[in-house]
Amino acid sequence: MFDSIYSAAVTPAQFFLMAGVTLLTGIVYAWVMSFCIRSTKRFFLVVSLIPFIVAAVITFVNGNIGAGVAVGGTFGLIRFRSVPGSADEIAAILVAMGAGIAFGMGYLAYGIILMLCLAAIYLLLSRVPLFEHSSLADEQLLRITIPESLEYNGSFDEIFGRYLAAVEKVGAKTTGMGSMFRLSYKIRLKNPAEEKAFIDELRTKNGNLEISILPYTEQNSQL
Repeated sequence: MFDSIYSAAVTPAQFFLMAGVTLLTGIVYAWVMSFCIRSTKRFFLVVSLIPFIVAAVITFVNGNIGAGVAVGGTFGLIRFRSVPGSADEIAAILVAMGAGIAFGMGYLAYGIILMLCLAAIYLLLSRVPLFEHSSLADEQLLRITIPESLEYNGSFDEIFGRYLAAVEKVGAKTTGMGSMFRLSYKIRLKNPAEEKAFIDELRTKNGNLEISILPYTEQNSQL
């Protein structure tokens, strides 16, 4: 059961058996992970196919070290052409690739155990209230657009002091062809009911330009 299905030369029957098991396992794994992290259909499709793609490449390489190094370099290039995802998505892709290597070497049982057991463990741990700090749920991302002429360092400190329990500047960028700046802050309001009053006071400072308050995540803080 835990031995490789491959003989010295891979036969078509062995390859198609590997392909069927890999695709089926990949679909089940991708469905579980997509359900856990509430990801997109594109993520589901990609994670479903990754194990078979990796397995097929490993099967075709068939122990050739030079070809293996070339394939590793290709995967490295793909990584740098990809948009960074969340930690959950990156971990799911790494597991899918690792299982694909096991499938590609003919160890179908090990590949199934690796993917489905890790998916089950992730599903279980995601339901356990571990490391759920209540203060993190209150953190928000504040974006303020200001005119180029406004010196933003210290301009909002008085307003921040009245309404915010915590504030941290996370970025500043130009926008509008360089005629404006967009400032980003990680904030926590003292009283969430005062959000509108807080925005109204900021508007008097930034010339009534765009202001937004969003749930804080590492992804939207970099936009």
